[in-house]
Amino acid sequence: MSRELQLQSNSCHRTPIETEDRSKVTLEFIFSLISGAFILTAWMLQQLDHIWLSVPLFLVAYVIGGYHKAKEGIQDLIHNRTLNVELLMILAAVGSAIIGYWIEGAILIFIFSLSGALETYTVNKSHREISALMNLQPETATILVNEQERVIPVSELAIGDHVLIKPGERIPADGQIIRGHTLIDEATLSGEPIPVEKKINDVVFAGTVNKNGLLIISVLKKSDQSLFQKIINLVQTVKDEKTPSQQFIEKFEGTYVKIVLVLVAIMMVLPYYLLGWSWTETFYRAMVLLVVASPCALIASIMPATLSAISNGARQGILFKGGTHLEKLASLKAIALDKTGTLTKGKPEVTDLILRAGMDRDYFLQVTSSIEKLSNHPLAEAIVNYGKQQGVTSFVEVEDLRDIIGFGLEAAIDGVNWKVGNRRFAGEERAVQFTTEQTRQLLKEGKTLVYVTDAEGIAGVLALQDTIRKETIDAIQSFKNQGIYTVMLTGDHEETAKAIQAMTDLDEYVANCLPEQKVNEIKRLNKRYQMSAMVGDGINDAPALATANIGIAMGGGTDAVIETSDVVLMKNDLTKIAKAIELSKRTNRIVKQNIAFSLFVIISLIISNFFGHISLPLGVIGHEGSTILVILNGLRLLRG
Repeated sequence: MSRELQLQSNSCHRTPIETEDRSKVTLEFIFSLISGAFILTAWMLQQLDHIWLSVPLFLVAYVIGGYHKAKEGIQDLIHNRTLNVELLMILAAVGSAIIGYWIEGAILIFIFSLSGALETYTVNKSHREISALMNLQPETATILVNEQERVIPVSELAIGDHVLIKPGERIPADGQIIRGHTLIDEATLSGEPIPVEKKINDVVFAGTVNKNGLLIISVLKKSDQSLFQKIINLVQTVKDEKTPSQQFIEKFEGTYVKIVLVLVAIMMVLPYYLLGWSWTETFYRAMVLLVVASPCALIASIMPATLSAISNGARQGILFKGGTHLEKLASLKAIALDKTGTLTKGKPEVTDLILRAGMDRDYFLQVTSSIEKLSNHPLAEAIVNYGKQQGVTSFVEVEDLRDIIGFGLEAAIDGVNWKVGNRRFAGEERAVQFTTEQTRQLLKEGKTLVYVTDAEGIAGVLALQDTIRKETIDAIQSFKNQGIYTVMLTGDHEETAKAIQAMTDLDEYVANCLPEQKVNEIKRLNKRYQMSAMVGDGINDAPALATANIGIAMGGGTDAVIETSDVVLMKNDLTKIAKAIELSKRTNRIVKQNIAFSLFVIISLIISNFFGHISLPLGVIGHEGSTILVILNGLRLLRG
């Protein structure tokens, strides 16, 4: 894959693809400075009354300083058959020279070319913030083959390869740790500066940094399918996505330039007859109008700000698939969230343990873990993990294991028959006898109960639940603070959905919700609130994400969801949505500031010119200065 992001500027001074940015900026600066040197020399000759020597130097300054802008304007005219502001500037400079205002025309060319180079630099700064991601992907990896190290290109890594990662190295592929213990800097994915502790069996991601331990990982995904590569692919889509505001401005530019040319033609004639101006004054004022009425600042008001905001989001682990989605997010009125894997961790955990009177806790956990470790059921895995957390370090011998599908496991330990399973497997009569106010409360909370029986009856009950993410409650509260209506869409049963709503303070929930019903619910929200979002992580959420005005995918979700979505949260952190909304609002505010400021400057300069209060050089400074200011204002979105 190419390591260059081919992001093109849509501002007044258009820039080529990223690979040429730095050389183009350097060349434009050099040409501008050479042009300035010729202008200074010609002006000094004028002061010494050597007019015949100054004119050729002015001509050279025109050609050198105006080369890049004239080339861009003519190419745009030929290829796109549209008039542009570059041509307006060149016409104004040539017109000034025709009536003998050589120095004014030359200054126009110099400032226009210099500001073009400065603008190219500032716009490319936001491009580089995004394209810097490309350099975080290692090109080679060290694999272990029969305990021998071999360096190969990352593109040749295969699933199951064992990769050696030394302290300070970037991880070349998504993988699972099979040896080692370390801290991983995941700032490239999450934007969080604090390293995350990783140990055996934990998953690590390509592009992140191994801080201090020697690791060996088993590759889980090929390099072109890694989470980091998904980020790069998403970032590349930015270049093709334009906000509605930007599309309007671009359509407006061609019409506006034609209007300016008509007004200039009128001003070259009417003031001479109606106001008694001289032909020279009339023509000069027309050239000033040509400069100050150019919409450079207006055109540069949106795209630099949008790119800056998108790159800011990327650093924080928020991937926008284009400026349109960034712009729309500020208007969000309702948000629907999937439960499993979005509001919750997606993995059940043991939350409560109730034991029979006299039952030894440690022995109970040892027996239960010994039986459940022989099953691959998600609930069994959760029980084994709970046992380890509670201090189970060894297992007892299990005999005559039987897996009764739909009920649970049965086995013999030290001659005693044990059962681990659901209520029916334990026996209704026994379950009723063991029922207490505590078990009733656990059921009301939507938890799953696993009964463990021995020869004497029910030895204990384990309550399991897909636990809520620690950031979920804060995220829901942040939505409510912003006046956003919150809905949970889940395929789980009513009791669980009600319990989750109580814990998170959601406005509404829809239980037993199949994928088709999720789509219908999103259509309802779209109709009621005009601007709604759907957040999900599973393939069953993809249709709903596609239906919502804004689809938001959890970064750990399926490929289908990530492909369907408009925004991706790379670290499954729901609080990032609130940050994304705030970033969207900031972007829209800055864009509106830029547009208002640009229009104010253009109107002020036009009025000043009509009353003869502004010269051509001052008009150029006002015009180009406003363009630079709106771009710098947009670049503020790179920070914070």
